[in-house]
Amino acid sequence: MGKSFYHYVLTFRGGEWSDKKTRFSESMFIDSGFPKSSENFEELSSYIEWQSNEYLTTSAFDELWDLYAQKYDI
Repeated sequence: MGKSFYHYVLTFRGGEWSDKKTRFSESMFIDSGFPKSSENFEELSSYIEWQSNEYLTTSAFDELWDLYAQKYDI
């Protein structure tokens, strides 16, 4: 496989704040507990469900995971 989910999502940092993927990426970046090396959907999904906030949302995660899975053929 390629990059971890965390490293893939970092590519959305610095985008338009109106984009929920950008807001997710920025929130994920400052979250010191985020599982940075994970490529596992269940682990990441569980983490997001427990740590969600107004920017680190499950809907943004689902969209980003779909893009990640397509890119790395998961």
